[in-house]
Amino acid sequence: MSRPNPRSIDTDALIDAVIDREGGYVNHPADRGGATCWGITEAVARAQGYAGAMRELPRGDAVSIYRRLYWRRPAFDQVARRAPMIAAELFDTGINMGAGTAIGFLQRALNALNRAARDYPDIATDREIGPRTLSALDAFLRVRGAGGETVLLRAMEALQGERYIALAERRPSQEAFLYGWLANRIGDG
Repeated sequence: MSRPNPRSIDTDALIDAVIDREGGYVNHPADRGGATCWGITEAVARAQGYAGAMRELPRGDAVSIYRRLYWRRPAFDQVARRAPMIAAELFDTGINMGAGTAIGFLQRALNALNRAARDYPDIATDREIGPRTLSALDAFLRVRGAGGETVLLRAMEALQGERYIALAERRPSQEAFLYGWLANRIGDG
């Protein structure tokens, strides 16, 4: 995944990068999400009021869905004000694995990196961005300084990579996607 400028984040560029990577209409038989267009599953498109053929989902509708459901609703915009690289990772992982899973990776990493709660208290792994998660993130960044965001990002990606491998081990049909997940979703890919 390409990384944003460490000082700012361009949400439009993040969304464009996802759409470019996901491409147009796909209906891979091993994809449990079924038919997608621009990376948006049919179930999500229907839940957002799209009634047409998935092959014809307008790109603009996909952009709107990404911005609303995968950026603002999970509060990744609030994370972006503090840690743009973390927000970009949450966004990308949230699209691929669900926002709750992405947030859980952040919360687990923050807890593991707080030096036995000496730097800031442990937080619940409730899979939601709220005041306690934001406070822990602020404290982590304050304590760890400029390099902290990169280390936190690596911890989150380690959790994500382990999850991909475990998924492929549990469901051999998912091995069809493992190489691409690791190549495009972990690190600077």
